[in-house]
Amino acid sequence: MSATLPAPFQPQSHISAIICTHNRDRYLAKAIESLLIQTCENYEILIIDNASTDRTAEVAESYLDNPRVRYHYEVKVGLSIARNTGAQLATSPLIAYLDDDAIASPQWLQTFIEAYAQDPKLAISGGKVTLIWECAKPEWLSENLSGNLGFYDLGDQPVKIDQPGLTPRGLNYAMRRTFLDQVGGFDLNLGRVGKNLLSNEELHMTNLALQSGWNVTYLPNAIAGHHVAPERVKRSWFLERGWWQGISECYREQLAGEAGFGQLRRGSERLLRGLYKSVKFTLQGQLMPKVNARANGLVFENLVYSYGQIGYLLRVCQGLSPLNKLHGKR
Repeated sequence: MSATLPAPFQPQSHISAIICTHNRDRYLAKAIESLLIQTCENYEILIIDNASTDRTAEVAESYLDNPRVRYHYEVKVGLSIARNTGAQLATSPLIAYLDDDAIASPQWLQTFIEAYAQDPKLAISGGKVTLIWECAKPEWLSENLSGNLGFYDLGDQPVKIDQPGLTPRGLNYAMRRTFLDQVGGFDLNLGRVGKNLLSNEELHMTNLALQSGWNVTYLPNAIAGHHVAPERVKRSWFLERGWWQGISECYREQLAGEAGFGQLRRGSERLLRGLYKSVKFTLQGQLMPKVNARANGLVFENLVYSYGQIGYLLRVCQGLSPLNKLHGKR
């Protein structure tokens, strides 16, 4: 399919819904269809195909007879690249990102429109994320680890985010264009590229927003469901996810000007804390059989956390290496 898009739905829509997709043809149709039944009127849908090699283009093409829908093929792999491309092509002052394996509730876009109209300083917002299980939820999966699958629920009332760690999930995420332009788009050093699990781009954005006097808000009515593919319900996937989370945090700190020997202290303290909790909950499960399942979940959660700190520390050491500094490597 040509990368040329049809003419925009309107000269300027109130909000642009963007799906960045990479080789997820089995879920893409459901994501698009959830956007076609939104309760608001003036919006557009952009599908950014991030160098897919499956049937993604074919799926997208089947919706191009709808004047709301546009398609673009982005040849450079990377989620942050795709998001920036979508923002550049959007015609609206508000931009909402929905993952290709997520389903938006009918009031999703209208919730964002109303929130941004009420708060001129609102830069970033995101809503509640529920999980759509395609197989049984494992007993060893703790609530915190469910967050690695996209789960996000801060309650049934809006919450102003003042801690970057509570930042909305990127799969259900909206931004004001003026803020995105102000910070120069998503940083290409963060965000997934192909099969690697780099992340923390949303956390970095929240940091930038809060430091600049913008607001970040959780909107419970902007609900999205996120499919949990069977291949993700494995301990090995969570360990890999934890490893890349540690690497992502190292990169984020470098971008925030927080790199240096202090990272070694922080990473070592977190590693020891995670290992201590793993031992603690192992003993708790042995001594109190009634809480054994919950304890097992917390043991694995802290092992994943500790494993991530090893990845973090190794990447910190690489960054502190005189050879890397000489060659300008991160």
